[in-house]
Amino acid sequence: MSRIGKKPIPIPAGVTVSVEGGEIRAKGPKGELKMPLADDIRYDVEGAEVRVLPANDTKRARAFWGMQRTLVSNLVVGVSDGFTKVLEISGVGYRANAQGRTLKLQLGYSHDVDYPVPEGITVKTPDPTTVEISGVDRQQVGQVAAEIRRWRKPEPYKGKGIKYRGEFIFRKEGKKK
Repeated sequence: MSRIGKKPIPIPAGVTVSVEGGEIRAKGPKGELKMPLADDIRYDVEGAEVRVLPANDTKRARAFWGMQRTLVSNLVVGVSDGFTKVLEISGVGYRANAQGRTLKLQLGYSHDVDYPVPEGITVKTPDPTTVEISGVDRQQVGQVAAEIRRWRKPEPYKGKGIKYRGEFIFRKEGKKK
């Protein structure tokens, strides 16, 4: 039995969840999200909670159960609170600047990197070495953060590069004489 799948998903005030037409929809103050339904999973919206249960006792239904519950939970949390990832930039001359729908990065290359911000994502730069990425879709927020980080991953000797807030970079010792 899935321990995650057994937990009901609480629906906060101001959020509505409906199952119709082969998809589940969540609508809240931050926006609206939808997700296609899995065949072997049953979704019950009752009162102020959603229950995700396997429709039958097949191996596929049990395998999908916990993941589908987590995906539905991400829909509900996304439309009520949203998701945020924070990137920290470290290195001499490395900085970021949000200009409209473009993030301008200076990362030690001979040119600036212009990253176009996709629809549904908000990028803020409170200071030149911090980038805050926020949106309602957890997958999209994580994908944008990973694409920005890919331009200059943190290196293990000096720790220069773009890292997630709270990420530990294992440091190596340099050459010895």
